Amino acid sequence: MEILLIVRFCCNCTYALLYKPIDRVTRSTLVLHDLLKHTPVDHPDYPLLQDALRISQNFLSSINEDIDPRRTAVTTPKGETRQLVKDGFLVEVSEGSRKLRHVFLFTDVLLCAKLKKTSAGKHQQYDCKWYIPLADLVFPSPEEAEPSPHVHPFPDHELEDMKMKISALKSEIQKEKANKGQSRAIERLKKKMFENEFLLLLNSPTIPFRIHNRNGKSYLFLLSSDYERSEWREAIQKLQKKDLQAFVLSSVELQVLTGSCFKLRTVHNIPVTSNKDDDESPGLYGFLHVIVHSAKGFKQSANLYCTLEVDSFGYFVSKAKTRVFRDTTEPKWDEEFEIELEGSQSLRILCYEKCYDKTKVNKDNNEIVDKIMGKGQIQLDPQTVETKNWHTDVIEMNGIKVEFSMKFTSRDMSLKRTPSKKQTGVFGVKISVVTKRERSKVPYIVRQCVEEVEKRGIEEVGIYRISGVATDIQALKAVFDANNKDILLMLSDMDINAIAGTLKLYFRELPEPLLTDRLYPAFMEGIALSDPAAKENCMMHLLRSLPDPNLITFLFLLEHLKRVAEKEPINKMSLHNLATVFGPTLLRPSEVESKAHLSSAADIWSHDVMAQVQVLLYYLQHPPISFAELKRNTLYFSTDV
Repeated sequence: MEILLIVRFCCNCTYALLYKPIDRVTRSTLVLHDLLKHTPVDHPDYPLLQDALRISQNFLSSINEDIDPRRTAVTTPKGETRQLVKDGFLVEVSEGSRKLRHVFLFTDVLLCAKLKKTSAGKHQQYDCKWYIPLADLVFPSPEEAEPSPHVHPFPDHELEDMKMKISALKSEIQKEKANKGQSRAIERLKKKMFENEFLLLLNSPTIPFRIHNRNGKSYLFLLSSDYERSEWREAIQKLQKKDLQAFVLSSVELQVLTGSCFKLRTVHNIPVTSNKDDDESPGLYGFLHVIVHSAKGFKQSANLYCTLEVDSFGYFVSKAKTRVFRDTTEPKWDEEFEIELEGSQSLRILCYEKCYDKTKVNKDNNEIVDKIMGKGQIQLDPQTVETKNWHTDVIEMNGIKVEFSMKFTSRDMSLKRTPSKKQTGVFGVKISVVTKRERSKVPYIVRQCVEEVEKRGIEEVGIYRISGVATDIQALKAVFDANNKDILLMLSDMDINAIAGTLKLYFRELPEPLLTDRLYPAFMEGIALSDPAAKENCMMHLLRSLPDPNLITFLFLLEHLKRVAEKEPINKMSLHNLATVFGPTLLRPSEVESKAHLSSAADIWSHDVMAQVQVLLYYLQHPPISFAELKRNTLYFSTDV
């Protein structure tokens, strides 16, 4: 009996101390709501009642959020439910510099926040940088938009250096784990990797996404892909179709809203690999072959094309583009592309309508704006993709269906070079055999492809980076192998990316790399030398050690790539970009060596590819190198390589 009385007493106390005050606020809120409903808008008490109701509702909302952390909504000033629709990390250009922000899209407001630094043991909180009610938010058209404030672009070589550091740190972490190293050492390496990944994430995006407040203030974000820009724009415009009212949040309301962000957010971590769990997939390393077949579902005829994107180092990169299929509702491209993967986990397909109206120029990047008709994304599941057979699928996007096929070749398989059985051709045949047969210093295929690129492709955006159509490349390969008399005519009619792709394929299919298997270890050691004079001596000595046909062809290609890089403001291809494309093709470990030293595809990328890029970059950044001077210089410097 005594126990029952004690329990009842405790329950009464709990009710009196905890629930009764909350219940009183709840009833007061209902009373205030009714009073407000029957009070004229012009009555002097109306704004006071309005403020009292907002404070009561916000108090109850914050209590409910503490009780149920899985809530997906807060209460608006009008007492309605404010849902979180979308959130994510975006790079904002603020005061001329890049800032990483967490952006929250609610049903009636867009809020830009920054995670506060908190001391140990305290809950993390967001600090609101700015907000725009969706009723006041507008997207300026390309013609209306003002040019972006100048943002210092991050140099390509620094971005490549970051990638190299990230890859090296990944390898060190794996070694520490394999050797059961100290957790402190692993955490220290992870911290360094996070710092580099964060900088890469902050400085790599270049695609502008501008929003405007009707009151006059503009905000600019930089995104890595048109895909994200389209997602955010579509989500906002969908909400704006509802009957939205403009409002101003009081400091208390703003504090409650910002406070809710931490519990409501769906994206919890910055998208870097150091934030991923150890058991998550490291992604695919190698080559993804994709055929974009056709598309259906367009309501009216248009000029249509597709682009392909894959993720790399935490952000997405455009890798291929189909030709424009003109004035149709059912484009049939049937174009094959070979895309290099660097730890990739997703493939994106975007379908565009080509715009030829020169008045629609985006002032942020001076490019004509094409309209996105649809977009879709698929996960690259290793079990599905890693087969010798083509896997055909359909991706649905805004009522449009795009049919495509894909298959994957791992990086270790791509290292295999199969010499051609037909020595009368040029692909898969030793460069010395080809030049001797042709009585030339540089193979005819190299000279013709370079000449065509310089004639009409040197200002093509992404030349050598954007994949050419595989069927076009194979057609050119067959013509060069057969030494067909129609080669020049075919070259003049062929898409320039296919010609660039043919040149890359020629070097990749040589029985051994242009810079030879024998010298590969020496190049790797030479580029790692820290003393500039010793590195110069070593790297020049290695060039002299190449067979003459290899050396002359390499120097010829080197000067061509430098001329391409001179047009970087137009073609967006710097020396670093070109070194990234050609380095692993001209300089690769032999199959035997790669098996002896490396255990996984990710290790191959970490240990070798970055160094291969650096070797080519060294020569690209070097003053002009003359074959005659190299050969005339008979001083052979002593090296340990």
